[in-house]
Amino acid sequence: MTESVRGDGGVLKNSEGKRFMFDYVPDVFRKQYAETEEEADRWYTDADNNRRPPELLPRDEVARAINTEVKAGRGTPNGGVYLDIASRLPADQILKRLPSMYHQFKELADVDITKEAMEVGPTCHYVMGGVETIPDTCASPYVKGLFAAGEVGGGMHGSNRLGGNSLSDLLVFGRRAGLGAAEYLDSRGGAAVAIDEADLQAAIDAALAPLSATDGENPYTIHHDLQTVMGDLVGIIRNADEVKDAIVKLDALKARAKNVSVAGDRVFNPGWHLALDLTNLLLISESVAKSALIREESRGGHTRDDFPTMDPKWRQINLICKSDGTAVEVTQQPVPTIPTELLSLFDRGELKKYMTEEELTALPEEKN
Repeated sequence: MTESVRGDGGVLKNSEGKRFMFDYVPDVFRKQYAETEEEADRWYTDADNNRRPPELLPRDEVARAINTEVKAGRGTPNGGVYLDIASRLPADQILKRLPSMYHQFKELADVDITKEAMEVGPTCHYVMGGVETIPDTCASPYVKGLFAAGEVGGGMHGSNRLGGNSLSDLLVFGRRAGLGAAEYLDSRGGAAVAIDEADLQAAIDAALAPLSATDGENPYTIHHDLQTVMGDLVGIIRNADEVKDAIVKLDALKARAKNVSVAGDRVFNPGWHLALDLTNLLLISESVAKSALIREESRGGHTRDDFPTMDPKWRQINLICKSDGTAVEVTQQPVPTIPTELLSLFDRGELKKYMTEEELTALPEEKN
């Protein structure tokens, strides 16, 4: 669902027909967002003299609000809320401004968004974590020849990526990854990486195993169960008991994923592709769950209802996930110190918005 639906006037309502986002404006945003429907509606035609509608709060705030409404029994039959643009704009304006959304809902759900509200709910939007890399080259410090940039690279966006930052990320670090990879190849002097034939054959055998198995489980069944576990127990609102339950269930899913079978052959076989993807999906799920259990605070896209506030100590810690092939181990690692040349781009007044006094005092002398 494109955010332009809300930007063009779409409002979120619960099953009672109430625009509930006015009840969920955090204190830190209070001065920027309208307190009444009248002021919010005026913003669309006079943004200079009115505050923004609360439906335009950051994605994580909106997602938490939807989740709260659903858990309180005010959700839609399918476990979401209503996004209403039909009562806000004439049909011809909706068709002009939101043609792809009209087509999407009409074709896939038989919902005419010019006449009725849409059911919407939170889903995975962006991964703030990713492969640990050396910032200047985007090279992995652990796997020679591996370079990562963009959403797959970790550490760039902190706890919540700002809108538009992903494109800047790709441009800056995509270039660094390309230069780093070229430098790495030059340093090898044209020598190819030695590959152990036994390792290669083992990889081939593992990849082909689902095609030859006859009594294995359907990978789509495991995938569905994995989605259910992560959605129900490691969703946008987490707590220790549910995450611990998820980790136990993930171990069971890992065992099931070792015995899958698919019909057909190697030619365009989505079932086979999913069977191969399950290992990676389970690896990421285990990493997310174990990290979520360790981080006992709420920050950005990570919310623990048993630890609802931010804890300053966690600002200084990255969680690093490694796997030995059987289980994921999570360790704590200090966040790298910001280089002085980058700190020089900010004045102390700006830094105070994001850092504690203790953190400011620890900055290089020239910034103090």
